[in-house]
Amino acid sequence: MPFISHARRAGALASLAALAVVGGATAASAHVTANPKTAEQGSYTKVSFRVPNERDNASTTKVVVHLPVDHPLASVSVRPTPGWTVKAEKSKLPKPIKSHGGELTEAVTTITWSGGKIEPGQFQEFDVSMGPLPTDTDQISFKADQTYSNGEVVKWEEEQAEGAAEPEHPAPTLQLTPKDAAPTAGLTAERKPAAKSTASASDGTARLLGGIGIAAGVIGVGVGGYGLSRARSRA
Repeated sequence: MPFISHARRAGALASLAALAVVGGATAASAHVTANPKTAEQGSYTKVSFRVPNERDNASTTKVVVHLPVDHPLASVSVRPTPGWTVKAEKSKLPKPIKSHGGELTEAVTTITWSGGKIEPGQFQEFDVSMGPLPTDTDQISFKADQTYSNGEVVKWEEEQAEGAAEPEHPAPTLQLTPKDAAPTAGLTAERKPAAKSTASASDGTARLLGGIGIAAGVIGVGVGGYGLSRARSRA
């Protein structure tokens, strides 16, 4: 009987360990993100800003996305989001940029969505078409402000240093890949980022399952050791 009781207790601990691993992975993914994760330099693309509600007692009522000023985007258009009012604001650029044979002295630098609600346990995606993407950098970041109904404002603006752990409130980031001059086997430049994103998702799932397996394995070793010691003492 003591062994059975101990085994049940160990099983409960294994379940708690697995929940801790899953909970940690869920918390890490509950960020404001830019999707897809990658796009081709010099191209035009649609970016969906995915905004989850991380609070249990308040709704998200306003989202502000700041477009990069150091790498301004000449063309920006916003897809209407039902239930939300959107406002795109332009700012004067520190340095004019060339666009379609001319020069632009201002560009959209801030987009604000308001008037709607993202309830607890829900998320919303806000779509923006933009381009041409810069060709002199391998990534661009979009700082974002998330306002809740209780007045709290969460600023997603932290940059992740190379090799460092992910910050608590990372800025949504779009990785830029060099233009592929010679696509092979019918694989287009647009499809490549999607494949990379899928691989990333698979890798994340594998890590999650691996963490759960390790937690369960540690508990299993403890149970086995206890049972062996009990058997020897009885002998």
